[in-house]
Amino acid sequence: MSYDEHTSSSFTYISQMGVWWIVLVVAVLTHTASAAVREYHWEVEYKYWSPDCKEGAVMTVNGEFPGPTIKAFAGDTIVVNLTNKLTTEGLVIHWHGIRQFGSPWADGAAGVTQCAINPGETFTYNFTVEKPGTHFYHGHYGMQRSAGLYGSLIVDVAKGKSERLRYDGEFNLLLSDWWHEAIPSQELGLSSKPMRWIGEAQSILINGRGQFNCSLAAQFSNNTSLPMCTFKEGDQCAPQILHVEPNKTYRIRLSSTTALASLNLAVQGHKLVVVEADGNYITPFTTDDIDIYSGESYSVLLTTDQDPSQNYYISVGVRGRKPNTTQALTILNYVTAPASKLPSSPPPVTPRWDDFERSKNFSKKIFSAMGSPSPPKKYRKRLILLNTQNLIDGYTKWAINNVSLVTPATPYLGSVKYNLKLGFNRKSPPRSYRMDYDIMNPPPFPNTTTGNGIYVFPFNVTVDVIIQNANVLKGIVSEIHPWHLHGHDFWVLGYGDGKFKPGIDEKTYNLKNPPLRNTAILYPYGWTAIRFVTDNPGVWFFHCHIEPHLHMGMGVVFAEGLNRIGKVPDEALGCGLTKQFLMNRNRN
Repeated sequence: MSYDEHTSSSFTYISQMGVWWIVLVVAVLTHTASAAVREYHWEVEYKYWSPDCKEGAVMTVNGEFPGPTIKAFAGDTIVVNLTNKLTTEGLVIHWHGIRQFGSPWADGAAGVTQCAINPGETFTYNFTVEKPGTHFYHGHYGMQRSAGLYGSLIVDVAKGKSERLRYDGEFNLLLSDWWHEAIPSQELGLSSKPMRWIGEAQSILINGRGQFNCSLAAQFSNNTSLPMCTFKEGDQCAPQILHVEPNKTYRIRLSSTTALASLNLAVQGHKLVVVEADGNYITPFTTDDIDIYSGESYSVLLTTDQDPSQNYYISVGVRGRKPNTTQALTILNYVTAPASKLPSSPPPVTPRWDDFERSKNFSKKIFSAMGSPSPPKKYRKRLILLNTQNLIDGYTKWAINNVSLVTPATPYLGSVKYNLKLGFNRKSPPRSYRMDYDIMNPPPFPNTTTGNGIYVFPFNVTVDVIIQNANVLKGIVSEIHPWHLHGHDFWVLGYGDGKFKPGIDEKTYNLKNPPLRNTAILYPYGWTAIRFVTDNPGVWFFHCHIEPHLHMGMGVVFAEGLNRIGKVPDEALGCGLTKQFLMNRNRN
């Protein structure tokens, strides 16, 4: 692997304003000429599918599962004409990792940036992908991501620009978990009294393929009690084998759309060089395996320097939760060996699920690449958000600062754009919590309330958010939560154990080279500090990326630059209070 020397372009100062303007216009026209409009027509509907060799109902895009991969260059415009062919439910798609500058209505968060697309309707997403990176898209209405509504979104460097990374080929691995229980039934269980938990996934999928009732490593009796897998041509659960040539370097793009599971990926006998995280270059480091949480994406470089007469397992196992799900396996096939030849030794063993120190050490190895933007040295606004599990009239919920989020019928973006006072509670949620709260034990007063208030920030100020983890309702347990922010990348300033101590823990922040991410991990009984700048006018979700946790209220909403929000297509807001407002406006 090699890197080009980091360069940045800027205009040279020219005293003649007219000359400067000519240079600017030429630069803009050159960029526009190199960008493309990539238009897609998608239909979303359920189909019977066998992702893990057991048939069930899966959400498909144009009959594909996972959905089609979008490949674009930085600066391109993406246009997706999305038709909802589901018969009984609404639909939206979130473009995970895309900042949506100038197009907040296209973010795809139901109740936040748009109305759900009704059955039979078509909605057009139109947005620009501003920079290269490994991203994905997924459903963001109810728990449709759990139903299989996801796909990859890969942005290469702009045409005419050089990629920093040097490699001979690339693969894209989309990782997910899969249940045999239908999603409406899961949602009902989570909303019941008492709650019926969804349990651990039946299988882990690699590019939508897994094996529930057999194993690719059955020949190693101490590895599994499952029988050996046999596949027929066209089997939807047959693994996608990665075919490689010896002595080459490959970029493997990894994204996790899991609904619940934290994962660990390893390639038997091969080192991995981690070079990208959440669409941002990082300082490369070498590892034997990689932890990846729901909502995260990475690029790793793998060099095929092992015995070319052999094949090697790629294994994906569960971390962070007591696993009850068999490792997912596929094969790294050296083309000098038969693709049907199984590896000669067992697959890598997934690290112990509750070795959280190992997990933290991995996160703490991630630093921004040389030349990346540094965070502002000081914040202007700060939130301290306590993440707890609570009750409402006997129903189990998740809450932030003792408020469990319920998004309103009128999307926030419409309410703030058109100043609709009744769209949501205009009182801000609590900006901190009582500092005498004992995070190490179940809450002494477990009850909480629902709310739909939002945090409103001035435009272009620096905001710190400290997410504080705590104990759940019962037992001495604290869970991992990957927190994802829409509309922004943020700097991860640091992690800590126990309760965050204002005035003290700030001294441990990394302000030199913190990574830019869009998803940050909150570890058990600990805190995570992030910093971002409110430079993107709009209304943005900030939530746990674990699907059932968001369904049960674990999220907040940020708003910024509200007087700078541009034109919003009427079709994005044709529900709730905005529907009548737009009808009256158009009549006038």
